[in-house]
Amino acid sequence: MRPVITTFGEVMLRLSAPAFERFLQSAQFLATFGGGEANVAVALAQFGLRSRFITVLPPGNALVNALLGELRRFGVDIDHVVYGRGRFGAYFLETGSNQRPSKVLYDRDYSAIALAQPGVVNWDEGLSDTRWFHITGITPAISKTAAAISIEAVQAAKRAGATVSVDLNFRKNLWNWGSQPTDIMPNLVKHADVCIANEEDCQKCLGIEMDIDVGSGHLDTDKYRTLAEKVLEAYGNLRQVAITLRESKSASHNTWSACLHNREEFLLSRRYEITHIVDRVGGGDSFAAGLIYGLLEIDSLQDALEFATAASCLKHSIPGDFVRFGADEVRSLMKEGGSGRVQR
Repeated sequence: MRPVITTFGEVMLRLSAPAFERFLQSAQFLATFGGGEANVAVALAQFGLRSRFITVLPPGNALVNALLGELRRFGVDIDHVVYGRGRFGAYFLETGSNQRPSKVLYDRDYSAIALAQPGVVNWDEGLSDTRWFHITGITPAISKTAAAISIEAVQAAKRAGATVSVDLNFRKNLWNWGSQPTDIMPNLVKHADVCIANEEDCQKCLGIEMDIDVGSGHLDTDKYRTLAEKVLEAYGNLRQVAITLRESKSASHNTWSACLHNREEFLLSRRYEITHIVDRVGGGDSFAAGLIYGLLEIDSLQDALEFATAASCLKHSIPGDFVRFGADEVRSLMKEGGSGRVQR
C-alpha cells in the first residue's frame, strides 16, 4: 500500500450567503465544511493519492458526524482524528463581486483544537506511514496551544522521515492570542522542506520585506525571484520555495500564476486570466495540494508547478472549500488551455 500524505489543522462549518448576497440579505446560509489543511487532504484524495487528515474535534455531535461522513466520502483517512472539550468552529463567508470584496467572519474561539494541549495527538501512530506532512500558518494562529501542537507536529514529522511542507497563509484576524506570526512561523519553517507563500505571507510571517505592488497591474517577476532567494538564504533547510502571484483586478477578475525556486533554477508558470470567479476560497489550498501531487508524481519540476497552478485555477470555478475534480481535469486544462467548450 502506498504511503500517506498527512495534513493537520482545524476544519470548520462554513456558512456562506447564497450566490453573491450580503450577509442575511435573505434569511439563510449555505452550510458546508472547510479549512486549509482539510482542503488539501480532500484535493489530494481527488487527485488519486492516499491522504489523511488529523484534527481535534468535540466528541460526537451531528456536525462532527456530518463532517466525518463528508471526509470519508472524499476518501480521506480520518482514523487518527482525536476528540476533546470545546466547540466546533465556524466561519461566515460573503462572496464578493466586481469591486465589492469578499468578507470572512471567524467564529472559532474556544474550539476543540484551540483548547487542545500538546500531546493530545499520538504522532508516532498518526505519522507512522506518512511520506509527506503538510500544515499551514492558519493553525498556529488559532491559539497559543495550537501553535505549540503545530511545532510538535512538524518536529514529529521530521523524526518520522517525512517531507514537510508549510503554507505560510497569513490571517491577520486570527493572530490575536498574544504572539506575532514572526514569533512562531520561523519555528515551523526551519523544520520544513518546502515553503509555500505569497508576497504578504513572507513579509508578515517571516519578516522578509520586498517592495511588490500587487495592485499595479503588472507583477515584476524579478522581484519574486529575489524574494524566493531571500527565503532560501534565511532557511538553509528548505529545498524549494513556491510563491503564488495573484493580481486582483476586482473580486471577480484575477490573474493567477506561480513561481518556484529550488536553489538551482527559478521557474515561472503559465499565467491564467480568471475573469468570472465563482469562489476563490480554497484556491491557495488547491495550489498546495497540486504542488505536493506534482512533486511526488511528476518528473518535470516545471510540469509540477504547472499542475499546481492549473489546479488552483480550476478551483476558482467551484463553489465551496473542497476541490471537486480529479487530476485528469487538471491535465486537460494544462494541455487544452481552458477554452470552456462543452464536452460531449
